[in-house]
Amino acid sequence: MPNKEEYDWDINPDKYLVDEEGNFILKVDGTPRKKGGRAKGSKGRGYTYHSRTQAKMDATKTVKEKEKKIKAAQSKIDNYKKSVTATKKTLNKLENENAQKLVSADELDNVPTALQAEATEDVIFKANEGPQEDFLAAGEIDVLYGGAAGGGKSFAMIIDPLRYAHRSAHRALIIRRSMPELRELIDKSRELYPKAFPGCKYKEVEKMWLFPSGAKLEFGFLERDADVYRYQGQAYSFIGFDEITHLPTEFAWNYLGSRLRTTDPEIEVYMRCTANPGGAGAHWVKKRYIDPAPPNESFRGADGLTRKFIPARLQDNPYLAKDGRYEQMLASLPPTQRQQLLDGNWDVAEGAAFTEFSPFTHVIPPFEIPVGWERTKGIDYGYASESACIWGAVDPNDGTLIIYRELYRKGLLGTELASMITEMEYEDPFSVPGVLDTACWSRTGTTGPTVGETLQRAGHKLRRADKNRIQGKIQIHEYLKVKQSGRPRIQIFNTCPNLIRELQSIPLDKSKPEDVDTHASDHAYDALRYLIMARPRINDTISQLRQFRKESHFQPVDSTFGY
Repeated sequence: MPNKEEYDWDINPDKYLVDEEGNFILKVDGTPRKKGGRAKGSKGRGYTYHSRTQAKMDATKTVKEKEKKIKAAQSKIDNYKKSVTATKKTLNKLENENAQKLVSADELDNVPTALQAEATEDVIFKANEGPQEDFLAAGEIDVLYGGAAGGGKSFAMIIDPLRYAHRSAHRALIIRRSMPELRELIDKSRELYPKAFPGCKYKEVEKMWLFPSGAKLEFGFLERDADVYRYQGQAYSFIGFDEITHLPTEFAWNYLGSRLRTTDPEIEVYMRCTANPGGAGAHWVKKRYIDPAPPNESFRGADGLTRKFIPARLQDNPYLAKDGRYEQMLASLPPTQRQQLLDGNWDVAEGAAFTEFSPFTHVIPPFEIPVGWERTKGIDYGYASESACIWGAVDPNDGTLIIYRELYRKGLLGTELASMITEMEYEDPFSVPGVLDTACWSRTGTTGPTVGETLQRAGHKLRRADKNRIQGKIQIHEYLKVKQSGRPRIQIFNTCPNLIRELQSIPLDKSKPEDVDTHASDHAYDALRYLIMARPRINDTISQLRQFRKESHFQPVDSTFGY
């Protein structure tokens, strides 16, 4: 094709015929027809032609075809969205309906089969009026639901985390001490969750529930404190501890509490605990939840968290109370267990090592210790755990040991402990001699002074404690006995709350019943044991006064070590 003809219709389009849409009218050979040209059907030049206008026409056709396909795809997407929306509405409707169609927790667990038959097929769960209902509606961050057995605590624990199960970001964790105990909760959840949330799935290996919204609920157990590190780096909007008194220390609670957070502003993070009185951890649970405020009264803890203790009683569960047999079984238990499980009494300890200890007998108001009384102290040192120092004085009238002061502090260096003891002994007439845990003189490869040496250089007269655990426990039993005069051999000022708490609650070692459970809080107990094993005695008053004059107050300290 000549160059002139190749570009002519592009350069001079007005010379060529066009249709109503502005497209060139083509000849048989595909070239544009000129105005005044040959008649239709006449023979052309026979050369190959490609115009910009034709390319535009082809492109327009392609675009229209694509637009048609896009409209068809969009139609499918719209239909899918409508289907998803309808599904969500259906699920929400089911959730709302199931939230209102309730069956008592204990109908599915503890009560006789005859009572279970009273429930209708549409009912999933109904909170018992009173404490269980209050627990599930509580707005505090940290709540303990506990007391007597049969109050529906376990069912409340597996129902409460469903509060945000419709939120995709919700992550819940329920903890028990051992795997067999965990199995009980899992079985209850497998009975209830599919009814409340059709489509939810349980993953056996992970011990985890997946809800239609994307929310997750995980079950875990903590046989040892170190097990908490399995949850390192995790984030949970709900953490529940079922039977929390089975945890001997508060370490696990503190660590897992740091995992409490969420990215969803619509979710309020919270923790829930259930427990019966007694157990290795009863002392710290009682201190955290029971002692600070009356039952059912909200308060703010030292850590800033809002808390509440909601007591549970058998009478709060109409199904078990109606049956009567469960109450009879609880009433037949030994006295301590009966008070705990039937009455929900937190002031008695299951398997308590010192059942003869009584606050009414052994705890007295403070008074000024006379100058002539022999004074001594026992020290149990710990850095990761509490350091405890117990001061005692012997009444020369009858030999009664008076515990008149305590130091109970965590995270102290040897120098800090020495300084605090010195400060607390400021008003004593002379430097109080004492006994210290033998481990405090052990070297660990460092070149600096040991804790024992540090205390001695600060002016404290110390010797190594007798650490015979069995004999020490026996001696404490002897001191707790009431004499014929009606007075025990040991009395404790009410200003020593940690020693009183440990003597009241420390349990026996189940594998070694002649000793106490060393996993429980025993630091003040150990310090007292060291003190008593030092065999404090009645001193000659004249000798005491001579010592007072000799020492003037307390011995000078060594400034080299920064005291």
